[in-house]
Amino acid sequence: MNVTHASFVTLPVADQDRALRFYVDVLGFDITADREMPPGRWLQVAPAGAQTVFTLAGPGMGGFVPGSAQGIMLVTTDVDADCARLAAAGVEVSGPDELPWGRMAGFRDPDGNGLMLITEKEGF
Repeated sequence: MNVTHASFVTLPVADQDRALRFYVDVLGFDITADREMPPGRWLQVAPAGAQTVFTLAGPGMGGFVPGSAQGIMLVTTDVDADCARLAAAGVEVSGPDELPWGRMAGFRDPDGNGLMLITEKEGF
């Protein structure tokens, strides 16, 4: 096997514009692609400098069900500050909690896709 990284993760959404506002305005992601392609709009976002991007797959982009993506882990240098930012934006946050491998919190995007934030402990 010669796999070097994941290209993209699909996040099924009901409304691409609403999802785009959340990922760009709330999470601070960059737009990496936004074009019309059969069968619909190809819309991707990512944290600055990330190798893996997130495809915001709207209706007609496969048999995906909005909100069905779960357990997406986002690494952050300051989980507490990011949780405060999410809460200030009206996002319900679970945690952060101190765990053996780091400090973690969970939240959902407007479609119910489950994301996690982690500040990893050294050595894990």
